[in-house]
Amino acid sequence: MLQYLKCTTLAGLAGLALAAVAGFAGPAQAQDKPPIKIGFGMSQTGPLGPNGKSALLAMEIWAEETNAKGGLLGRPVKLVFYDDQTNPSAVPGIYTKLLDVDKVDLIVGGYGTNLLAPAMPVAMQRKKLFLGLYGLGVNHDFKYDRYFAMIPSGPEPTTSFTKGFFDTAMAQNPKPQTVALVAADAEFSKNACDGARENAKKAKLKILYDKSYPPATTDFAPIVRAIQATNAELVVICSYPLDSVGMVLAVNEAGLKPKMIGGAMVGLQSTVFKTKLGPALNGFMNYDFWLPAKSMMFPGTAEFLQKYQDRAAKAGVDPLGYYMAPFSHAYLDVLGQAITATKSLDDAKLAEYFRKTTFKTIVGDVAFAKNGEWAKSRVFQAQFRGIKGNGMEQFKGTDALAIITPTEYKSADVIYPYEKARQ
Repeated sequence: MLQYLKCTTLAGLAGLALAAVAGFAGPAQAQDKPPIKIGFGMSQTGPLGPNGKSALLAMEIWAEETNAKGGLLGRPVKLVFYDDQTNPSAVPGIYTKLLDVDKVDLIVGGYGTNLLAPAMPVAMQRKKLFLGLYGLGVNHDFKYDRYFAMIPSGPEPTTSFTKGFFDTAMAQNPKPQTVALVAADAEFSKNACDGARENAKKAKLKILYDKSYPPATTDFAPIVRAIQATNAELVVICSYPLDSVGMVLAVNEAGLKPKMIGGAMVGLQSTVFKTKLGPALNGFMNYDFWLPAKSMMFPGTAEFLQKYQDRAAKAGVDPLGYYMAPFSHAYLDVLGQAITATKSLDDAKLAEYFRKTTFKTIVGDVAFAKNGEWAKSRVFQAQFRGIKGNGMEQFKGTDALAIITPTEYKSADVIYPYEKARQ
């Protein structure tokens, strides 16, 4: 049984409500030894809170499994985390406290580009191994050789999010000629839009609209109407959860009818938003990382998801967990494998092992390129279709959300144009 240590104050971060969680269990011989403490920030509140909670449950399951087997190096594993509240400005203080006050042995990143980037200077200054969860192009400017990304975007991360979108569009006859690009003015969205812009130029598309909007935007109707006025055949949206929902609703209300729409919209992968939006999603094509296709069932995947789903309702997290849970388990699993193989907690030795190793995980084989990204991209573009009502059951398979690219994981052909999928 995972035990919890809760802290309600954080020295040096006045006014920031945080909670710390520590998990440790396992054989008596492991419990008699000091724990290996792994520290991180993880959104439990704010816009990324729902996804952060799903990630945390998966991480707790990994800790329980590890401790049930005797821990690591004969010591129990203890998770120490603080809620970053989806607030980038809180992140440096959290990691400083983890290292200076909590004296954690190792750190891993929280969830998302916007929360990983502000932790990087702390990790670099302390020369710590740093694993990121779902960060897009975080290491592009830092070029830190001890950073590794648990995200299947591959060695060219910014373009990979929308590459499948553009490849699918340009395979149509006749080929589209124009595109509109819109993005939130935030780290992830800007990175994704930079990649979309590059993909559009490679496809020789004419960009008719290319603008960003403030992250606090709540009314998306003016943005959609402006895009509608351009008559762009393709519309690529790079957004975060709440604005993704707002965009889908605004597109439906305005009757926008491009040939294809979607691309890099965070949030639409989560069950809560799928069931909230229901048929309004039909036709949207968007990135994803894991879906319940036969090709994605690796050793241990089904067993893990069963554990997760059995506990999800009580924990109040995403009941399916397809988006966050498998990769959140995997990014701690590769750390555990490296510790076991090197018999060490030394950051330099662990980083060296990461650079040369292919890890077996529940999301498949994971190997890292020189820049810390996955050596090979495996970003899906998946299309919503045939959704009726707001029931969850229809999202348990790949009928309502079909994998379009890459080819080796494809579950259906694209419905093109977008208006046809709306019918």
